[in-house]
Amino acid sequence: MTTAVAPSAALTAEDRCDRCGAQAYLRVELASGGELLFCAHHAREHGDALKDIAVRFHDESHRLTERPAPVAD
Repeated sequence: MTTAVAPSAALTAEDRCDRCGAQAYLRVELASGGELLFCAHHAREHGDALKDIAVRFHDESHRLTERPAPVAD
């Protein structure tokens, strides 16, 4: 038996870090079935512990360093 896994939805500005309330850039799906959201700072701070309890990571922290496309005049 195989189980299809739906891709994680993109994180938006409405998704907030469960530790501090800043914009979330990492969604962690837990083995217990829940999920946690973290800003990039708290994702780095708790990264090692999260690896022990997570079944999936959805990381969009690369968006913090992307440059926006130039606007045409």
